[in-house]
Amino acid sequence: MQRRTRARSTPVAQTAISQACAVVTLWLATLHAANAGTLPQGGQFVAGTGSISTNGSALTVTQSTARGVIDWNSFSIGSGNQVTFDNGTGATLNRVTGANASSILGSLSATGSLYVINPQGVVIGSSGVVSTGGRFVASTLDVDNTAFMNGGALTLTGTSNNNVVNLGKIGSTQGDVFLIAAGEVRNAGSISAPQGTAELAAGRQILLQDSSTGRQVFVQTGSKGTVLDSGTIAAAQVSLQAADGNVYALSGNHDAIRATGTATRGGHVWLVADTGTVELPQAITATNADGSGGTVDTVAGTLTFCNCTPTVTAGSWNITMPSYKIADTAAAAFSRSLSAGTSINVQTTGAGGAEGDINVAANLAWSGNASLALNALRAVTIGSGKTIANTGGGNLTLRADATGIDNGGGVLSVGTIDWSKSTGIVGLYSDMNGTFVPGTLLGNAAWIMPGRETGIVSQITAYRLVNTVNDLQNVSQNLAGNYALGRDIEVNGSMNTLGGATGTALTGQFDGLGHVIDGASTSTAGVFFRIGSSGVVRNLGVTNGSISFGHCYADACTTGLLTQENDGLIARAYSTGYLSFNDFGPGSTYSVGGLVGLNNGTIAQSWSGAGVSGMPDFSGGPGSGDLGGLVADNSGLITQSYATGGVSGGGWAFVGGLAGRSSGTITQSFSTGSVSGGGGSYWFGPGGGAGGLIGAGSGGGSDDYWNAQTSGMQTDGGGAPAQNGLTTAQMGNPASFVGWDFSANGAWAMPAGATFPELRWQVAPSAGAGSGSASGSVSSARSL
Repeated sequence: MQRRTRARSTPVAQTAISQACAVVTLWLATLHAANAGTLPQGGQFVAGTGSISTNGSALTVTQSTARGVIDWNSFSIGSGNQVTFDNGTGATLNRVTGANASSILGSLSATGSLYVINPQGVVIGSSGVVSTGGRFVASTLDVDNTAFMNGGALTLTGTSNNNVVNLGKIGSTQGDVFLIAAGEVRNAGSISAPQGTAELAAGRQILLQDSSTGRQVFVQTGSKGTVLDSGTIAAAQVSLQAADGNVYALSGNHDAIRATGTATRGGHVWLVADTGTVELPQAITATNADGSGGTVDTVAGTLTFCNCTPTVTAGSWNITMPSYKIADTAAAAFSRSLSAGTSINVQTTGAGGAEGDINVAANLAWSGNASLALNALRAVTIGSGKTIANTGGGNLTLRADATGIDNGGGVLSVGTIDWSKSTGIVGLYSDMNGTFVPGTLLGNAAWIMPGRETGIVSQITAYRLVNTVNDLQNVSQNLAGNYALGRDIEVNGSMNTLGGATGTALTGQFDGLGHVIDGASTSTAGVFFRIGSSGVVRNLGVTNGSISFGHCYADACTTGLLTQENDGLIARAYSTGYLSFNDFGPGSTYSVGGLVGLNNGTIAQSWSGAGVSGMPDFSGGPGSGDLGGLVADNSGLITQSYATGGVSGGGWAFVGGLAGRSSGTITQSFSTGSVSGGGGSYWFGPGGGAGGLIGAGSGGGSDDYWNAQTSGMQTDGGGAPAQNGLTTAQMGNPASFVGWDFSANGAWAMPAGATFPELRWQVAPSAGAGSGSASGSVSSARSL
């Protein structure tokens, strides 16, 4: 059955909350009356050593070992009373063996970490204050003494169905706060853990582990319990988990849940009720220590919203559900959060027999640059008369068959996608065999391409998803279409070059979405026969590819692992593997590149690690050839690209680490692979030559540099002066590269410990390639 978002808490959910609150309130009243004015009683160390002393209304525990375990008959603190643990930076486990719950109405403090375990329940009353230097744990589930004394991860289990409740103030200055029970975990007070995590979890078995960067509590066995936060939580990271139970974050306070991050922890909030309900509060905020947006993860069987319209303020809000209907209140919450700068990613799983669809049943509009992605296990639909719209630079992704299983999922719209006032991008992805109904699509007439390195050439694009080898081969049936890889494609053998049988070029778009085509072996043309002038290939890896051939004539030997010829745009693509040939006959012509054979178009932010090698023509005939680590022959533009594979050849060949021959432009690019020929393993004919970056031609210049010491190349065939051949020591000094931009926005960077410059998009991909004006290139024999 499909689970649907409701405009407010359902009557069932409201009744459950009311009943739970009534039971807990009665329990608290009884507990307070029974335990008022007390101090912990009957304490004895059963592991570790220390002393326990009482002075009037104060009790002090002094622990002489790093860790200790104390069994108590009772552990309650009356109003105005004080319990202090002097345990250094160590940890003390307090286990209650008696029949009474623990009521903390006074002050409980520790210099280190403090655990209070009571199967009868634990409550911090409204006057109660807990403060620790390390972590604080309150739990109705027990833990093994030996495991605790040894340190490390702990497994908490138990049969108790009692509760852990905070009505007061809990704070850890340097550690974490964990409230754990199988029944209800409730925070109606305040929790503070500025350097750690604050985690509330309901379950029958729970793993508690140490992590300085992420979540530390994991529900391994559910209990159908409830986690309810109606107070405030402020920590570096926050997690509310109930697995098969419910999570209610209901506070009306501003920023009721706030994760602020630290130098090692990103600001992160988890709300997890895998098969239960998550109900959101008025406000959730997640920021990193540097002020940038953090992350909120919501995993639920059902997602509902309180009567208010909550705003999630973060860098990203990830929502995972079996299916999802975005109705009025959800759409309002999404719109507010998106306009606050929070990008939203919805993923459906089909768990529990749900269809896995996403249905947009209300208008959804926002301003600003945040992005919305709706990734459905099966289909995405936009209801009749409904509109998704952005004003600003926000992106929209609607993807069916999100896991790439070829389930025939489609994008079906009888509404409107309005990007007429946006500079953002819209991508619509349907299964190869699914149905696509575009509805009304409104683009921005003033939209311009965001940069050739992105490979984005249209504002609104509908793609067919390629999920199998068969899907991939079927691309040849319409090379004018737009395609995207839904997953990595494992070829692991021979495949037909796309368009090779008919000599047809790709004139549409092919977006790898970061996936790879692996293990493809083709004859002489690569994955694509040719990329036409309007064709685009981006975000694609061709890995472990291979091309091997013997003597050939004319263009038959122009090849690269991606394509034999590019007349269009290749952006953020790469290749690994090998290309080899054996040429013993006269009159052959060959152009072999690691990525592309002949480039007449543009190659941006791309690379190849493929090895290129060829046996020369020893017949003395007029055969000729060009071999390059990235491109064999370049008459177009290569920018911010590089090659790391070795290139070897000879005879009449021109051999270059990046390009064999160039009459076009090569800018902000480099090679690091070895180049052999001439004085190396092969000889050159009268038309041959080698260069660290370019074998012969033009495209280089006075700002091209190479490592003459490791490459063995004293000259570069691209026209750079001989003095630009640097030593290894000079290559590691930015001052050696005259005219290059190493600023924060420049194209180049010199990472700590690096022996030569790297492109900024390599070092920090999320920061882009930079906008510096330097156009230099660098070559070295060092392998990456």
